[in-house]
Amino acid sequence: MDVQDLRKLRKNLGKYMHLYADCIKTAPSRYHMRTYVNGQIGRLERKSIEPIALEARVPVRSLQEFIGFHRWAEDAVATRVQHLVQGRHADENAIVPIDETSYHKQGKHTVGVKRQYCGATGKIDNCVVSVHLGYVSDDFHTLIGSDLYLPEDWLADEDRRRRAGIPDTVTFRTKPQIAVDELRTAKANGLLFKYVPADEEYGRSAQFRRDVAAMELIYVVEVPTTITGWLRRPPLMQQRVRTVLAPGAPASRSVQEIGKRSGRPQQAFHVKDTDKGPVVWWAKAIRFFPWEEYLPGEECWLIIARNALDKEMKYFLSNAPVDTPIETLLHVAFSRPAIEKLFEESKGEIGMDHFEVRSYLAVKRHLILSLVSMLFLAEQTQRLRKKKPRLDDLPSAGCRGRAARTRHRQAGARASARKGARHNRVPAETQQASRSQPLEEQARRTGRAGD
Repeated sequence: MDVQDLRKLRKNLGKYMHLYADCIKTAPSRYHMRTYVNGQIGRLERKSIEPIALEARVPVRSLQEFIGFHRWAEDAVATRVQHLVQGRHADENAIVPIDETSYHKQGKHTVGVKRQYCGATGKIDNCVVSVHLGYVSDDFHTLIGSDLYLPEDWLADEDRRRRAGIPDTVTFRTKPQIAVDELRTAKANGLLFKYVPADEEYGRSAQFRRDVAAMELIYVVEVPTTITGWLRRPPLMQQRVRTVLAPGAPASRSVQEIGKRSGRPQQAFHVKDTDKGPVVWWAKAIRFFPWEEYLPGEECWLIIARNALDKEMKYFLSNAPVDTPIETLLHVAFSRPAIEKLFEESKGEIGMDHFEVRSYLAVKRHLILSLVSMLFLAEQTQRLRKKKPRLDDLPSAGCRGRAARTRHRQAGARASARKGARHNRVPAETQQASRSQPLEEQARRTGRAGD
C-alpha cells in the first residue's frame, strides 16, 4: 500500500463512518465510535480500549464510557452493517456460513466466561464464545452478524446477571438457536442470500435444519457419523393419537454405515486450491430420510465425501431441490472455511479478541463495532484488489488455460440452462472452482487461491 492508498483509506473512513451517524445522536459519541474503529483498523499491536484511546489522545475513561454506558443504538449499527452489505454487495446466491469463535479469558467476571471448549487454545479452557454469520459472494467476504453465547448456569445465577448487566429479557439459547435468530434478523433486514453451511454443532440439530428450511434457505450442513435414517421412507401407522413406525419397518442406520454399504464415492471433485496443491474429494449424493424423534424426517440429500489424499470421511445433509447438481452441494459444503478465515482476519487485523471489557452491553457493542471495522476493511481490500490486474487479464505465451476455463464456463452455463434450474446456480467464478477436472488441469491451477 503506497502513500496515496493510505490517504485514500483515511478519507474513505470518514465517509464510511458518516453512514452510521444517524445511529448515534450525540457528536461526542460519534467521535468515539470513529476513534474505536480507527484504532481497530490501525497498526496497534494491542487493540483494546486503553491503547486505542492513548494513540488517539483521548481520555481512556471517555472511551470506556462510550462502550459501556453511553446511550446509542448499537442494534441499529448492526442493522446498518447488513443494509450496507445488501446495498453494495447484494447477491441472491450468496452463502452465509455459520460458526462460533472463542476468546480465552483468565478471570471469572467477563460475561459468559466459563470452562468450555476453547478453539483459541484447542482444549477445555476458560473462555467466552460468540456465534457469527459470514457473507460470501464471489471475491467479497465479511462478517454480518454476531451474538454472545451465554451458558445456562450463567443465566440462572441472579447475582452474576446483575453484576454483568444482563437484561431480564435475555434467556438461555443453544448455539443453533442463536444462529437461527441471527438468520431471521438478517432476512428481516432485507439481506439477500441463499445457502447456509454449518458444522456438526448445528447440523446435528433437526430443529435447526427445520428452522433454516422454513426460511426458504438451503442448508448444507455437516453431520456426525452417528446421525441415522433411511434411504426409503419406512411404513408408518397411526397408534391412538400419534404416528409410529409400522411393525416390521426397517431400523434406521447411521450415515457411516450407509456410506460403507453403498460403496465408495465414484466422482472426483476439485474443491479448491491451496499452497500444498489442489484439494480433491470423492463424493456422491443419495436421497435420505433422517431420523427425527423416532420417525423419518423430510426427504433430503445425504452427501458422502472422502478426501482423495488422507481418506478422511465427511457427511452432509441438505434440503436442496432434487435436481440440484452435486457440484453445487459440494461448493456450498466446502465454503464454510471462509468464516474461519474471517475469524483469523478479525482477530489478527482488528483485534476482535483483544477486548478487556466485562459487562454484557460492552462486549455486545465491541462485537458490533468489530462488524463495522470488518466491513470497512473488506470493502477497501476489494477496492485495492481491483486496482491490480487479474491473472486472467495478463498476457501469456499461450492461451490454453484461459480457453479451457472459458469452455468450462460455457459448458456449465449450457448445462444449467438445459436443466432450467436457475435457483440452483452459483456465481460462474465460484462454480468453476468446485467442478471436477482432470488432474493435469488441477495441477496447472494450483496458483489460484481458494477459500
